[in-house]
Amino acid sequence: MRRRARLRNGDCRSGGRSILIVAIFLAGWITGGAASSADEPKVFQAGANAADITPTRFPISLNGQMHDRAGSSALDRLHARCLVLDDGKAPVAIVVVDSCLISRPIFDEAKRRIAETTPIRTERMLMSATHTHSAPAVVGVFQSEPDADYTAFLIDRIVDGVGKAFKNREPAQIGWGVGQDPTQVFCRDWLMKPGTALTNPFGGTKDDQVQMHPGYQNPNAIEPTAPVDPDVSLLAVKAKDGRPIAILANYSMHYAGYGVPPNAASADYFGRFAERIKTLVGAEKSNPAFVGIMSNGTSGNLHCYDYSKPKQPLTIDTVADSVARAAFAAYEKIEYHDAVPLVMRESKLTLPLRLPNAEEIQRAKEVLAAVKKPTLSGFGEIYARETVLLSEFPKEVELKLQALRVGSLGIAAIPCETFAETGLAIKQKSPLKPTFTIELANGYNGYIPPPARHALGGYETWRARSSCLEIGAEPKILAEVLRLLDEVAKAKE
Repeated sequence: MRRRARLRNGDCRSGGRSILIVAIFLAGWITGGAASSADEPKVFQAGANAADITPTRFPISLNGQMHDRAGSSALDRLHARCLVLDDGKAPVAIVVVDSCLISRPIFDEAKRRIAETTPIRTERMLMSATHTHSAPAVVGVFQSEPDADYTAFLIDRIVDGVGKAFKNREPAQIGWGVGQDPTQVFCRDWLMKPGTALTNPFGGTKDDQVQMHPGYQNPNAIEPTAPVDPDVSLLAVKAKDGRPIAILANYSMHYAGYGVPPNAASADYFGRFAERIKTLVGAEKSNPAFVGIMSNGTSGNLHCYDYSKPKQPLTIDTVADSVARAAFAAYEKIEYHDAVPLVMRESKLTLPLRLPNAEEIQRAKEVLAAVKKPTLSGFGEIYARETVLLSEFPKEVELKLQALRVGSLGIAAIPCETFAETGLAIKQKSPLKPTFTIELANGYNGYIPPPARHALGGYETWRARSSCLEIGAEPKILAEVLRLLDEVAKAKE
């Protein structure tokens, strides 16, 4: 035992000298290695993952209508589609979630947790909702209320999806392009003949001249109130061997809806697009799995219904197929780059809210007191409830805005249902060409009609939790987004 002890003691002393020598050697090697790696060009990488967010239990409240719907099944799978881009300096995560609306606290919690487990900083994460009108509620809108268990599940899945996308990174090439599909997008708001537009006693407007969804070939509908944006914008990444990794698309169309049962959860055309584009690019058997992503552009007043003509047969599949084919035509022309700069900025903008006065609140309470049934019906009752709920809101709210430069491509992110006019102005005035906007990003702050549209009334202007920013909000948001785009365009990073 004593001999073994002496051997161990000798080993310790000898090991100490050996460790010192090795440490000195490693110090020199590490120092030299750090210097050489700093001189080496950074390798651009990309990774993607689609995290399944389909509800695991039913019934569950579904967003998307003025009345609550108890979802009893899923028509298709819902996902949080995640893309990580890494220029070797600071990675960027882009997440598009099959959800109607997602509040900032939900996104912020997911970002916080991702930043704890990956090197992606929270200010370099862009997250948005697609605006499918058949997703489980995580934000209270009209008579649908958030499901706490599903909300926690959703956050977990977003965190997991980004983590897997980060782990899936591999050397990649990146490119972008723009196609067009004018056949699936039309203005849903029409100027009406005097006295024929719907009105709302609690909407904060009078003598509305505009009606959303006036019906096909309505003789009282004069003309659409806005131009449309037919662009199908694309950001594509592929592996060095040419294998497609992911495509992030952007199209300014609200949602499709046709073909989705009223009590079914569905990713709508956004999910069908993801599957269709995967087939078109020949990536069905890719490993890791290819991820197709459709983000919502500036579709606050746009839809796939052409009210100037008789009703046409539409489904979420026909819309997805048409848009995917336009995307694929642009995809085939993309020029790829081995590396591009990733420059991202975000800012916070505080805006006042349009809140009801004491008289309106009292009148709304009287309307609700007279309701004898468990659910509300008609604009009067529904917006009376919105009036009472808004009376508890603060006087102002903080919005988060973002701009991202990917090479010469610009991406803006706005947490609102943004009108086509605003999106077209961003594309025209942005110093980056092309540029597209992802709406309902990093939070949810309702509709932002331009001031001229507020003057005409219509659903999107009616005061509710879904439309309560000040009348002058849109020009302020537009100006700040353009400032951010200018900043990332000029950055030296």
